[in-house]
Amino acid sequence: MCCACVPPVRARRRIRPGRTFKCAVTITVPEARSDRQHYQRRRMNAASTAACLLVAAVSCYLYGYDVLSSLLSVPDDPSMPEPGAGPRRSPQGVPYTELPHIVNADGQHLFCRYWEPAGPPRALVFIAHGAGEHSGPYNEMAQRLKELSLLVFAHDHVGNGQSEGERMNIKEFQVYVRDSLQHIDLIKSRHPDLPVFIVGHSMGGAISILAACERPSDFAGVVLIAPMVQMSPDSVTPFKVFVAKLLNHMLPSLPLGSIESKWVSRDKKQVEAYDTDELNYHGRLRVSFGMQLMAATERIEREIPSISWPFLLLHGDADKLCEIQGSKMMYENVASSDKKFKIYEGGYHALHHDLPEVAESVLKDVTSWITERLPASTTPQQQGL
Repeated sequence: MCCACVPPVRARRRIRPGRTFKCAVTITVPEARSDRQHYQRRRMNAASTAACLLVAAVSCYLYGYDVLSSLLSVPDDPSMPEPGAGPRRSPQGVPYTELPHIVNADGQHLFCRYWEPAGPPRALVFIAHGAGEHSGPYNEMAQRLKELSLLVFAHDHVGNGQSEGERMNIKEFQVYVRDSLQHIDLIKSRHPDLPVFIVGHSMGGAISILAACERPSDFAGVVLIAPMVQMSPDSVTPFKVFVAKLLNHMLPSLPLGSIESKWVSRDKKQVEAYDTDELNYHGRLRVSFGMQLMAATERIEREIPSISWPFLLLHGDADKLCEIQGSKMMYENVASSDKKFKIYEGGYHALHHDLPEVAESVLKDVTSWITERLPASTTPQQQGL
């Protein structure tokens, strides 16, 4: 383009935006951004910056100043292997071809455990473990039930233990419920005439409640040990819920608090075992995971008035991880006629791993409650067991 093609412009005179000049080459002067648009954009950027600073400040106030380092870091993400990368392996590197497992609807491999009696089983018992742990610590309870000729089975929830999935991160809580029902359906298909029971602890209690609410006629009874029914009142104040939702929208992977092992049990040996178990999750919980737990408890509260299935509810009154108020509220408001609530004075969260005398009492309570509800035709005397 030559300068002669452009008409002369007087000094200090601006070319009108959008004006077209015709010559050998057509030139259009682009629309200039108005001062108002520029000012509005600057205001929006300033508002976004202020919002981020507010979130960071509030997070520090609520959850500690070390949360700032989390804003600049990427949490560990041992997610499932890429497709086509060879045999699928557990997070610990063991091929799933060497491990008992099921594959859920999302194609994720879930590590399974089975405790099968020597003779014909009298009933099926599914165990749902809590958040950040795995099915291994339920071996003693499962062995007791196995001795009563019950077939016991469990799996590590997605993102826990030896199962695939991002650690302690779930797209929605319903995945846990769906996977549990899938596993129950699988074992039930092999033993279609046997009654089915669920034993759930902590978050596993919430999974058990929601699974039984979806299929109330499928279960002969539900055992709940310190179930997650309500969030702690201190953690769900309107202000904290607002901040949590804001963080979940802006920084869903932001890690916040962790599970304090000192509140798991009064038995120091059990606390040490929890801390040294490499299959347990010892990191911090994400904002998005907390929101899923909150959504699950809200759903449970809506379901409670319609619950009519039999259940045994065990809770320690010194539990600081899942407060007993939720269990009291559930017991008082369900429609069930066959219900039992036992409070363990001074008991911590994992009653089945609390002080030896408490743990033994819990095992007896669980086994006797289940066996009392077995059909008469499956008693040991009639089967010759």
